Amino acid sequence: MEWLTSLAPVLTPFFGMLGVLGGGWMVYRQHSKKTKSDAEIAEGQTFVSSMKTVTEGFTTLLEQQRHANEQTMSRVTNLEAKQQELERKVEHLQEEQRQWRRWKAAAVEYIQHLRELLTMHKAPAPDAPAEIADDLADHGR
Repeated sequence: MEWLTSLAPVLTPFFGMLGVLGGGWMVYRQHSKKTKSDAEIAEGQTFVSSMKTVTEGFTTLLEQQRHANEQTMSRVTNLEAKQQELERKVEHLQEEQRQWRRWKAAAVEYIQHLRELLTMHKAPAPDAPAEIADDLADHGR
């Protein structure tokens, strides 16, 4: 054991240096692990924030599209209602026009009948007014 004690002045600085190097290596290892884990955490947070940004962007786009679709549907509904109203008006005007045509045909027939009665009684038929002369000539008997 004396030999070990005699080597103490030589071994003490060696083991001290070995302890300092081991401690330095352990500090370096701990620091590099912390740096690596911090980098991984930062990368994860960056990924999460970018995913949030992308999700918010898509959500905004979807909301804009829904709003545009709602406006389009509102406009289409409004135009369809106007079209139906116009179709009703057209049908009404067509029916009115048919009534006027029936009235006109009946009036022309009635006038023709009156003229025939006048000619039967040997009375001269008066000339038709200019407004209806063409109609009477078209339906002439």
